[in-house]
Amino acid sequence: MTYCHLKPGQNGTKRLVEQYGQSLLCVRYRYDETRGLRVKTVEIVIEERPWQPPFRFRDDDIVPVAVGYEETELRAKLRKARAQWDSHAKVWLTAYRFVRGTELEQRMPEEFIKRRER
Repeated sequence: MTYCHLKPGQNGTKRLVEQYGQSLLCVRYRYDETRGLRVKTVEIVIEERPWQPPFRFRDDDIVPVAVGYEETELRAKLRKARAQWDSHAKVWLTAYRFVRGTELEQRMPEEFIKRRER
């Protein structure tokens, strides 16, 4: 099966642009050689709502990580990443790039993440 993907206004889409107007995103023609069929499909917008992408930290953002005193292995890992201990907040502060994708990412205090999302 082969297909053709057309944008509104191109040849093969003009009648559909008249029918759907600005809602039309694309028209696809699919060809099935074994069955001898051409199938025309349209993609249209049926709803638009405001949306914000989920909050993301940048690699250089300093983030807190909660690690217990008895977790010496994790504390050593943080020291290697040049994290600093914040005795007031009782958390380690380090660049997000050292936390991203590791078990430490799950240890970022939830209230810090919620505060940053605002």
